[in-house]
Amino acid sequence: MIKIGITGQSGFIGSHLYNYLSIKKEATTLISFKKEFFLQEKQLEAFVKKCDVIVHLAAVNRADKPDDILHTNVLLVKKLIKACQQTKTNPKIIFSSSTQETLDNTYGLSKIEGFNLLNSWAKENNATVVKLIIPNVFGPFGKPNYNSVVATFCHQLINNIPLKILNDNELRLIFINDLIEKIYSHIISNKTGVLSDIVPHTSTIKVSALKDILSSFHDTYHNENTFPNIANFFYRNLFITYMSYVPKSSFPKKLVQHKDERGTFSEVTRASSESQYSYSFTKPGVTRGNHYHTRKIERFAVIGGSAIIRIRKINTGEVFEYTLEGGTPSFIDIPVWHTHSITNVGKETLITLFWISECYDPLDPDTFIENII
Repeated sequence: MIKIGITGQSGFIGSHLYNYLSIKKEATTLISFKKEFFLQEKQLEAFVKKCDVIVHLAAVNRADKPDDILHTNVLLVKKLIKACQQTKTNPKIIFSSSTQETLDNTYGLSKIEGFNLLNSWAKENNATVVKLIIPNVFGPFGKPNYNSVVATFCHQLINNIPLKILNDNELRLIFINDLIEKIYSHIISNKTGVLSDIVPHTSTIKVSALKDILSSFHDTYHNENTFPNIANFFYRNLFITYMSYVPKSSFPKKLVQHKDERGTFSEVTRASSESQYSYSFTKPGVTRGNHYHTRKIERFAVIGGSAIIRIRKINTGEVFEYTLEGGTPSFIDIPVWHTHSITNVGKETLITLFWISECYDPLDPDTFIENII
C-alpha cells in the first residue's frame, strides 16, 4: 500500500488526481493535505513523514507582480525540502513542471529553480525525484482565466460573454485524465534517482479552431437540445469539459409535448454520435444509482411517476436535489465525477428514460459506487 500526499490537493490537477487515487483504494492510501500546511511548519513535517510519495503540484501561475510567482513557487519547494530534512525522511517527490521552462517568463524560471533545489536534495539524500514537464492541461472544473483557455471559453459561452482571441497560437493539449494516468504510472514505478519525463501532448489545435468547436457545442447543446458528435476522443473530452460549466440551476428542463387524439409524444434528446438509450420501471420507494462516471455523461428523463434525483460532486458535501413529475415530463443532465441517484417517491411505478454517451462495456464500465449521502 503506497501512502501518497498531494500538495495542491484542492487545485485543478490535484483534485483530479485525488479523485483518481480514491478509485485505487486497493493499492494506495491518501494522506490529506491542506494549503495551510505551508504556513505551519509542524503540520508540514507531520505530512511529509506519513508519505511514501509526494506529488508536488502546489504553485501559482498568475500574480499581480511576476516576481511573486518566482518567489512563491521556489519558497514552496524550499519549505518542502526543509520538512523532509527536519524529519529525516526521503519520500519520492514527483514535481510538476511545465513546457514553459523553455519560455522567458517567471513561471518557467520558477520551475527550473524548484527542480534544481530538489535535484540537489535528492543527490545528497539518495532520494528519488521525478520531474514531469507538462503541456497545457484541460478538463472539467478548471478555473477560467487561470488554468486553460478551454476553461475560459467554456465559462464565457455559458455566461454569454463574447469569446475573444488575443493570439491565435497553436495549442498543445493534454486531457486531465491522460495526465493523471501518467502521474500514477510514476507513483507506482520502481525507478529510482533523479528522473525527467516530457509528458507528450495528445492534441494540437489553433485557438481559433478551439473557439469554433466549443461554440458549435454550445449552439448544438444549449440551443438545439442535441448532444454533439463526440465519437472522436478529443471532441468527447472537450464536451465533457464544456458540460462541467453548465450551472445546476439549468435543470430540470421540461420536455416539449406534442398532443393529438392518440396521446402525447416527446423527444428526449438527439445525439450525433454513438450512444445508448435505455429505460427503467422503478417500484415505489426504490432508489437506483449511487455511482459516478469519469468519462460518461447521462440524461435522465422522467416520463411517468414521481422522482427525486440527487447529484453531488464527489469529495464535496453539497447535494443538488431535483423533483421531476411524469405529468410534466422533464430531464436533467449529469456531468462526470458527480455521484447520482434517482428515487421513486410516488405511489405508482416510476418510468425513466436514460441516455448515456457510450455503450455499456462490462470490461470497462466506468462506473464507481459512492452513496449520495
